[in-house]
Amino acid sequence: MWIRRLILCCTLAAASCQALAAPTATPTSTLTPTITPTATVTASPTALPPTVTPSATPTATLTPTVTPTPTATFTPTITPQPVTGFVFDNWGRVEVSERLLNNLGTPQLAFINLNNRDNIPNQGTPQPANDVQTLYYVPPTNSAQRIPVLEMPGSTGNRVFIAPNGRSIAYFLEDTGGLATGLYTLDLESRISGRILPLTSLVQRNIPVEPVWRPDGRQLAITLATGYDLDIYSIQPDGSNLRNLTNSGAFDRWPAWSPDGRYLLFVSDRVICPSWIPGDAGACDPAVMPAPNGGNIFILDTTTGETQQLGNQWITEPPRWLNAGQVVFTVGDPAFGDPERTLWIGDIATLQTREARLRDGSDAPIRISESWSPDGGAVIYQSVSNTTSEVIAIRADGSLIGRTEELTFPRYGMSAAWALDGSRIAVGGVNGQCPYGSRVLDNAMNFITRGGAPPSMCDPAYSPDGLWLSFTGVNPRVDGRVDVYVANLNGSGAVNLTSGLRGTITLLGWVGGG
Repeated sequence: MWIRRLILCCTLAAASCQALAAPTATPTSTLTPTITPTATVTASPTALPPTVTPSATPTATLTPTVTPTPTATFTPTITPQPVTGFVFDNWGRVEVSERLLNNLGTPQLAFINLNNRDNIPNQGTPQPANDVQTLYYVPPTNSAQRIPVLEMPGSTGNRVFIAPNGRSIAYFLEDTGGLATGLYTLDLESRISGRILPLTSLVQRNIPVEPVWRPDGRQLAITLATGYDLDIYSIQPDGSNLRNLTNSGAFDRWPAWSPDGRYLLFVSDRVICPSWIPGDAGACDPAVMPAPNGGNIFILDTTTGETQQLGNQWITEPPRWLNAGQVVFTVGDPAFGDPERTLWIGDIATLQTREARLRDGSDAPIRISESWSPDGGAVIYQSVSNTTSEVIAIRADGSLIGRTEELTFPRYGMSAAWALDGSRIAVGGVNGQCPYGSRVLDNAMNFITRGGAPPSMCDPAYSPDGLWLSFTGVNPRVDGRVDVYVANLNGSGAVNLTSGLRGTITLLGWVGGG
């Protein structure tokens, strides 16, 4: 009898153990999918590197009592916005001359010299090429004070981004081994360079992105791919304080700081697609809807965190700040089949936009290569059709200033610049395709200078202090060599600032003086 009782007790005990163990299986199965967001983030080749990890917060709140409610969206299809714990690495000290820092009180020209070969006794003797490029600063008054700032691999190319004050530099470095590839910064004051983001590319979700500096060089903004969309992040020059500034679930791109550093301009598709994250309210389905080619303009007040929309135009090119109170942009792109490309200006105070169009409508429907006067009162542009091309200047109200067919450029082949006081307009070509010497007009479209080539005038730009005109010049007498020149406001008296250097010259523009 006691043996039967013992067997019965063991049987009941085993049944009780199984009954107690059963409930633990349910929480385990519902928690398992929360591991998948990590895989989703790292699977994207354009997302942040492996150090990017999802927030642990959703896992902490996911409990058996929450899952039955309609608000529980913590499923395998939801990827939380990633946060980064990346630490500044690959750092090193860079020799920076004190004279360079002192010179930045006045405007300098920044340029890249690739494949320079020093100490060549006979310039006619071929020399083996190298794959080193050097960033230089040079004052407009003295080419002898040309100072090398930083050496980089030639693969960096023009992926060099300099703060307006010239004291902070970002550049993309490619490591053939892959371990050191990423976005680097150099702070000239501290003389420290290092990697702040281990990116593998400056293309995010098939969209080229460029980091942009706040004017004081103390903060960098860049577009990065997240789980399903694009967000705009800010980061300090030492790689600290990485923050997601937009975090909307939409495609946010093309950040630009206002001249005073308070506002951040950007473009987003959030009006038509509030989110690309599956499970979010109103989320767009990428299987049905293609990724956006642009968006509407928004302005983020970085002091209050408030974001407001500027106008309601859909744009497919980056807008830019004209001054502290105005933004200029274009609508329509013939590359996407649009029959027109129109010019617009927006007011930050009123958030209103208006088109700049010749009143009588006698210009062609495609208006390109535009350059606005610093006060937003006028714009010069190429007016092109399939059969015509002319250069036209109009006031913002649509009244004609002047037009000329003397300057003939291929489509998107013109580059123009206004002097700081709006009194002069320099007109040249782009990308080495520059058919004319110095061409400078007054603000009534009358020619002041008709200089002969060589050198021809490409990519003209007036200095921030309004005292100098820079441009790249092509000299066909020296195998099409490109050099950096500086001239007076009328484009005359040009001086070569890069003579004596071998290899290829790329002008980046004016820095310093602030």
